[in-house]
Amino acid sequence: MTSYEILCLLSALSLVISLISSRLHRWQQTITITALALGLSLIILAAGKIFGVSVYSTLVTDLEQLDFKALLLNGMLGFLLFAGALQIKLNVLKQQRWEIFVLAFIGTLVSTAIIGALLYLLSGFLGLQLNFSYCLLFGALISPTDPIAVLAIIKQLGAPEDIAIQVEGESLFNDGIGLVIFVAISQVAFSTEPLTVAGVSGLFIREALGGLLYGGILAAILHGMLHFSEERTQYLLMTLLIPSAGYVGADMLGVSGPLAMVASGIIIGNVSVPKLLAESEWGHLESFWLLIESFFNSLLFLLLGLLLLLIHFDAELWWFMLLAVPIVLIGRTLSIYLPYIGFRRFRHYNSYAEKILVWGGLRGGLALAMAMSLPAGVMIISGSNIDLRELLMVMTYAVVVFSILVQGTTIPSLIDKSNAEHEAQRKP
Repeated sequence: MTSYEILCLLSALSLVISLISSRLHRWQQTITITALALGLSLIILAAGKIFGVSVYSTLVTDLEQLDFKALLLNGMLGFLLFAGALQIKLNVLKQQRWEIFVLAFIGTLVSTAIIGALLYLLSGFLGLQLNFSYCLLFGALISPTDPIAVLAIIKQLGAPEDIAIQVEGESLFNDGIGLVIFVAISQVAFSTEPLTVAGVSGLFIREALGGLLYGGILAAILHGMLHFSEERTQYLLMTLLIPSAGYVGADMLGVSGPLAMVASGIIIGNVSVPKLLAESEWGHLESFWLLIESFFNSLLFLLLGLLLLLIHFDAELWWFMLLAVPIVLIGRTLSIYLPYIGFRRFRHYNSYAEKILVWGGLRGGLALAMAMSLPAGVMIISGSNIDLRELLMVMTYAVVVFSILVQGTTIPSLIDKSNAEHEAQRKP
């Protein structure tokens, strides 16, 4: 089958599974889709064992033909980030701007360093000492919370507004920061040329600040086009220009596409929409982007479950897979609790804020896409048969599945407790 045919069939399957999951009210929908897709993957694996490898290998070959990295990083990510940013209220975001900056930028750096250091130490104990740059590479790809997974779950649970905006704001911004860190460490790990401080600084300025500036320019262009438009269908379709052509333009200019989508979405949602659209028109735009977001979310979480078919679980990698989850949780916990020591000196927060930020720091397709972008054939130790990409894929997949199925299903209880505390404080 061609990539288009595979994508059409997967889209149909995602909608069917989404319909089934909508009837199962115990879990949030994206969690249910992932669980059902994982179950389907296990059935396919079992069928391959019972009826022969041809059943399994045909499906795997078709899935491998679909470039997940390109589909997510260069396709769905732009639409999902723009859709999420459209719903962010700028006045609320301003109240938490310093917290979001520290968590998204400094927190990501701290988490990367802690996870990398822990993995380096533990790999020595496991008798398979990893290069420190490889450990930092895993820290960089797994530290950013996935905005797609976070927004899909946290947004629907009704957390107190101050906590929700921190979780959403951090997840929208730290993926762009994380991608810049990931690219820089990749150059250190795989390039023969030394990377200087000036080189890293230049990369960050071009990618991060350039992405924010480019997003502002895209928003200004779309604002003018919306002002010129007189038909409802036109302004709905014109908003598609930013996550499609605009995202491609970011890649061509060498700036951060994710940060550009976030910046443009926030500006359009808070400046252009209130000035140019009537309330009923905004309702149509909101429904339009909710439809796009819902479809891409269903497709993405289906793919996350089916990716189990592409992961090779070598016996030598089991300990790394099992240790990946606690390593990432320790890194996440320290990167949240340390900044909050300073935050609480200046402002009062819900007592569950840190717990929700730690446990709500979900990972998803973004981390897997970064892991898939690593070059194949790089052996951990010269002469060994363990591929670095395979190792990091196994560890990343373990963290992603745990975060969605375990953290995603248990965080509602924390949010219920935080809401109860919030309501109690509001009563006279």
